[in-house]
Amino acid sequence: MEKTNVCYPDSSECCDVYSCDSAVHAGNLGSALSFRPRGSLARALYQKQQHDVFLSQFDKAEWYHCDLDQVPPSLASKFVQLGPDQDTINFLEQSERKSDWVLTQIWHSLVKALLGWFMTQTSINGWLQRGSMFVISQPQLRKLFKIDDNWRADTLLDLGAGDGEVTAHIAPAFFKVYATEMSSTMRTLLHRRGYELLDIDNWYLDRKFDVISCLNLIDRCDTPLELLNQILTSLKPDGRVLLAVVLPFSAYVESGAPDHKPKELLPINGSCFEEQVRCIVDDVLTPANFEVESWSRVPYLCEGDLQQSYYWLDDVIFVLKLKNT
Repeated sequence: MEKTNVCYPDSSECCDVYSCDSAVHAGNLGSALSFRPRGSLARALYQKQQHDVFLSQFDKAEWYHCDLDQVPPSLASKFVQLGPDQDTINFLEQSERKSDWVLTQIWHSLVKALLGWFMTQTSINGWLQRGSMFVISQPQLRKLFKIDDNWRADTLLDLGAGDGEVTAHIAPAFFKVYATEMSSTMRTLLHRRGYELLDIDNWYLDRKFDVISCLNLIDRCDTPLELLNQILTSLKPDGRVLLAVVLPFSAYVESGAPDHKPKELLPINGSCFEEQVRCIVDDVLTPANFEVESWSRVPYLCEGDLQQSYYWLDDVIFVLKLKNT
């Protein structure tokens, strides 16, 4: 897939948009070259059908593949192989059903165009209750944490929790769930789910947590190094961090400077997924006093629209602990 526009409904803009590379998908889309339906809606629906044919044939296991020969043996030994489980398939099927609600999708497009003049895309998505995300299922979480089905901890804090859909997959492993979120419409959705909302400016001042999840946030944060330090000081001594980062890394701050660049730039480089993983560990996490306990590669999935049923980006996901504990 050739990426033409990158957006994050959970933490910044809209859906991630991909277009089909004709060289790769000629077998699927060849018939489209000789048939051009009239009318913009007819063309959109026809193109969506072509995209969805490709998605139905795409090998979902590729989302989880990592070339471990490209990372140091000490890091490769901590890799946990995951795959598309039933919760993942359920999310994809639900996204396909919603994407086929043509009138709803048209309504969403019209509202987004209007509200985009004075609301952030995240708040628009919260108001429309669209663009939900999926990162990791409960079984995948337990495999990554290397815990059994009976394990439960006291507290989870999910930073930048969006509409809480991702949080909901993690929450059953905890007795108490806290969350932070900048968008007022998203906070309303989190409150409805029963999560205790903490202030985004002082959540780290007077509490310690068993697990802090920070999923696809440090590339959308103005001060990611400061955030990592706040996480460090807010963990219980034996606490863990669940950290996900979209790769290739591309920092973007929705509300901030006109150029949307963060105040703190993370030194993440590399020409491929594995090289950037190594760079994150060596140049970001280790200097921040975190140690990798386990890690994996997962898709960052988003509900679709009239263009296609769902979208994805590549995520590296870490389980971290305090260094030297």
